[in-house]
Amino acid sequence: MRYGFTTGSCAAAAAKAATFMLLSGKEKNQIEIETPKGISFRAEVADINRSENQVSCAVQKDGGDDPDVTTGLWICATVSFRKQESDEADRIWIDGAKGIGRVTLPGLDQPVGNAAINSVPRAMIRKEVTEVMELLDYRGSLSVILSVEHGEEVAQNTFNPRLGIEGGISILGTSGIVEPMSEQALVDTIRVELNQKKALGMPIAVVAPGNYGLDFMQRRYHYDLDRSVKCSNFIGQTVDLAVECGFQKMLLVGHIGKLIKVAGGIMNTHSRFADGRMEILTAHAAMHDFDNGILSQVMQAVTTEEGIRILQEYSPKQCEQTMRSIAERIQYHLQKRANGKIQAETIMFSNEFGLLAATELAEAWIKSED
Repeated sequence: MRYGFTTGSCAAAAAKAATFMLLSGKEKNQIEIETPKGISFRAEVADINRSENQVSCAVQKDGGDDPDVTTGLWICATVSFRKQESDEADRIWIDGAKGIGRVTLPGLDQPVGNAAINSVPRAMIRKEVTEVMELLDYRGSLSVILSVEHGEEVAQNTFNPRLGIEGGISILGTSGIVEPMSEQALVDTIRVELNQKKALGMPIAVVAPGNYGLDFMQRRYHYDLDRSVKCSNFIGQTVDLAVECGFQKMLLVGHIGKLIKVAGGIMNTHSRFADGRMEILTAHAAMHDFDNGILSQVMQAVTTEEGIRILQEYSPKQCEQTMRSIAERIQYHLQKRANGKIQAETIMFSNEFGLLAATELAEAWIKSED
């Protein structure tokens, strides 16, 4: 299946093209950037509007063979000269305008009030714009403002309204690449990878839903990522496949935002099937005697990261007990799904707090795999 490119990649490409045209005075109809994945993205540049002090242009989002409501949108960047304030260290000012969401609730990648342009896309834009500034020996400051026509309407079909992101879509992406998410293709890939690991004599099926889990394993345990399998949202089907392939042990490693759903028996963690994250977190916190005021705050939190912060600030000890009971419930549902044919362990983490909980044998298993 065909790869696509994230809204972050499109924004970085448009910003780079607009910067080049502003500083050089020459029109640019194609632009190339390097994504964090190391894959080059060569984009067609359209809707060019040039003046002496400002240039805007757009790059169309292509999600490849991934079904994505943002595919086809034009991600526009307007770059203009900007007077740098004396106390500012950053020469590149990035913000969002029409069609770009704005963060209204805490616990997300960006603070409240910021445009919903996540950290990796911001870094990509800075990298590409800085490259042009250095090439053309420009020493001043620039403003980069992103916008998306029809972004506000399209955002209604995303998770943004529930997350408290208002007014448009988010500019996202950790790798710059959109990997196709066809369910059958992904499940077939998981089956092939598990079969391969079994054939290579690996005793444990080490599984992570996505890049965050893989990065955490490498960072904390120096784990060889080639020994693991990425299962996306298909945790239940991955358990079935691990049993089918003859594994007797499975280790699931992931961010609490995904894994907490499994603690509620939700085996496909895509938001269109079910959510329940804050309900499950609140229920486990109640089991460990957090008072009603704290439970109410957790229930109203936008993300699990924000919920954990509330629990941690109130009582680190009770928070630790809560995380442990969630991990044990994940373990229970994994083994229930396998009908007792597999021994499951789990490691759960968050971006802000790191390791949250690990079931009894989990860390010993992952270290034995080195």
